Amino acid sequence: MHRVVVLAMPTVIAFELGLPHKLLGGAVGQGDRPLYDVRVTTLDGGPVRTSAGYSVLPEHGPEILDEADTLVVPGHLEGTWTTDGTVDPRVARVLRGADRVMSICTGAFVLAAAGLLDGRPATTHWRWTNRFRRLYPQVALDPDVLFVDDGDVLTSAGNAAGIDLCLHVVRRDHGAEVAATVARRAVVAPWREGGQSQFVEAPVPEVSGAGTAAVRAWALDHLDAPIGLDELAERAAMSVRTFTRRFRAETGESPGRWLTTQRVHRARRLLETTDLPVERVAERCGFGTTVSLRQHLHSAIGMSPLAYRRMYRAPAGA
Repeated sequence: MHRVVVLAMPTVIAFELGLPHKLLGGAVGQGDRPLYDVRVTTLDGGPVRTSAGYSVLPEHGPEILDEADTLVVPGHLEGTWTTDGTVDPRVARVLRGADRVMSICTGAFVLAAAGLLDGRPATTHWRWTNRFRRLYPQVALDPDVLFVDDGDVLTSAGNAAGIDLCLHVVRRDHGAEVAATVARRAVVAPWREGGQSQFVEAPVPEVSGAGTAAVRAWALDHLDAPIGLDELAERAAMSVRTFTRRFRAETGESPGRWLTTQRVHRARRLLETTDLPVERVAERCGFGTTVSLRQHLHSAIGMSPLAYRRMYRAPAGA
């Protein structure tokens, strides 16, 4: 079983400390067989303070750090990694020894202080951008994305982006169906693309009968058909201008870009979970032709449909 170790240090953000166990630990294969063994430890095996005003005492000692296949560093409110760019040498050693390292929120500071992010793309919470860049100018920081997957090192933004990253890892390891099951059990969105902005330009209004939620739900049921902006606006009983403005306020994207993103999501899921020919996948996602599907998929993730299917098809028995 894939061993996941979560490293908690003083002032660990309580919410983020529990995410790996809830999401990675909630991934199961056939017969509800757990796919990840998630454990928590501290550097000395003792209790640590959390951001929520209580301390936690892990059940496992620091020796499990050397057994980690994936090592997760949640966010922390303070530490030398956020003040002078240093980290305990023991932390740096275990991070460098892990096969895969993930960070949530300000956990990226710890990875950067250990030298894992030098010359690599990464992200963290947008509020910490200036300090991160000042301390770690050698990191290619992108503060306007939810998470960055750079192979063996993955970083994410704030609380909810940690959920997105965990689901992404499950999807990468075991396919879309397993990740979707985890998301359903946790009652969270099954898919938010890592390149999505951390925040939208305008406050998100409450979804009501006057919003675009119903139209978006309708569009998701009709992705295989041509869908024009005029039709969407008409279904929402709005002018095109009003609909476009309201749609962007609620989703952070234009209607056209949102539709393309949803069609790419549908295509990826069909490629992962079915044996449909690529031409049929293109038709069922509304791209019409394999050429169009290939262009949009390559633009989104840099892969062709067949290459994606070979790499991300859910393993047998997962």
